[in-house]
Amino acid sequence: MRFRTISWSVVGCAWLVGAVLGLPAQGAEPGALRAGTGLVDVTPRRWPVSMLGSFNDRQATSAHDPLMVRALVLDDGRTRLAIATCDTCVIPRDLLDEAKELASRRTGIPVDRMLMAATHTHTAPTLTDLNPKVPRDPEYLKLVVEGLAEGVAQAAGRTVPARIGWGVAPLPEEVNNRRWFMREELLGPNPFGRMDRVRTNPPAGSADLLRPAGPTDPDVSAVAIQTADGKPLALLANYSLHYVGDVPSGTVSADYFGEFARQIEARLGASGPFVAMLTNGTSGDVNNINFREPRKAVPIFERIRTVASRVADAAQAACAKMTYQDRVPLAMVERRIDLGIRKASADELAQAKAMLAETDEKKLPSLARYYAESALIIDKYPDTVNVKLQAIRIGELGIVSIPCEAFAEVGLEIKRRSPLHPTFTIDLANGYNGYLPSPEQHALGGYETWRATSSYLEVQASRKITAALLEMLAEVAK
Repeated sequence: MRFRTISWSVVGCAWLVGAVLGLPAQGAEPGALRAGTGLVDVTPRRWPVSMLGSFNDRQATSAHDPLMVRALVLDDGRTRLAIATCDTCVIPRDLLDEAKELASRRTGIPVDRMLMAATHTHTAPTLTDLNPKVPRDPEYLKLVVEGLAEGVAQAAGRTVPARIGWGVAPLPEEVNNRRWFMREELLGPNPFGRMDRVRTNPPAGSADLLRPAGPTDPDVSAVAIQTADGKPLALLANYSLHYVGDVPSGTVSADYFGEFARQIEARLGASGPFVAMLTNGTSGDVNNINFREPRKAVPIFERIRTVASRVADAAQAACAKMTYQDRVPLAMVERRIDLGIRKASADELAQAKAMLAETDEKKLPSLARYYAESALIIDKYPDTVNVKLQAIRIGELGIVSIPCEAFAEVGLEIKRRSPLHPTFTIDLANGYNGYLPSPEQHALGGYETWRATSSYLEVQASRKITAALLEMLAEVAK
């Protein structure tokens, strides 16, 4: 497998040997921070490709902008951990487990000290079998696995003495809850023929909208890493915004996640091994549309540039108030929990089969066939699924990961109850287990709660995940 890497200056052999053997840096004082970065281009090499993020197969024949793997390794002399992102919609756990095993063999970093996440651009080749209509390319799967492993290997082999800071700045105007209460008679039947109490992505500016069904998380969290002499080395940011969209038709794009990275690098005048990565927070019910006003037309990709610029403004504002430290304790724990799967009842399975047997599409609710097929697929799943969770401590900063599209209220509760401040959540990490609404949101219905390959966890899943993550944060905070 050949893939493009970003060429930087060669590091000393001693550091590379230490990275491969998994040893702390020679001569490193316990607590003295070292950091390294990796950057790998995983833009498709052959076209067309099928993109995930829609009910149908959308084909791309070119790239508007590159898709990248971005990696960061931190080492305090006792603990070494890696964080990596990939510009894609979602990544299944089996691929990430494969990438981690490969990266671990190359670096010696244990697989349970690696966090790997998708950014959640909706314009990237599919890596999953969530939708049978959207095929995966086996060659591209290999490219992404190799790219993630290479990104971590690069970062592990390039660590240098570093200092780190973190902070938070608000950006409420770019996040909007996309689930709305509205006049009941306008909701219409869901794909199962029943009535929901809320609607996802209703008409913007409609006089029939009443109020959003949930909150948003307005904060941009930023972790900045510099070399010992103060040069920018990495910026890890987090924002709870699903994606922006508005990408030219027929192209892949990293969406605002990639544009943010480009803008931050230019603003900081960074060069060499600098890497910026924007991770997706708890944005399962959040998007960029202000539903209180009609949506205005703008040039293609302009909205992405605008949002990325404002997130970059907030990240820079957070950085301006940071205090940098060259000695911070690192800790990371991983836990796996089993969660139930919401399967259709016997009556619901019979209804699904009847919908699939119906020859007149006009007699069925919108998307009925898709969700009927999903019911039959999920019925073949095991009764439980194993979910991987992680918690990281960097000084007094907390980071947790969830392999889901968690609702904003889930992340807000974790922030509020965490023993580490600030704390933020990286969604879509270490696998993909669908949407994660709270039980209260499940009761309201709406797209994100409809049983499908993208929404199948038990109703109490968010509470069980939150409880586990808070226990894990308490563990690393000791």
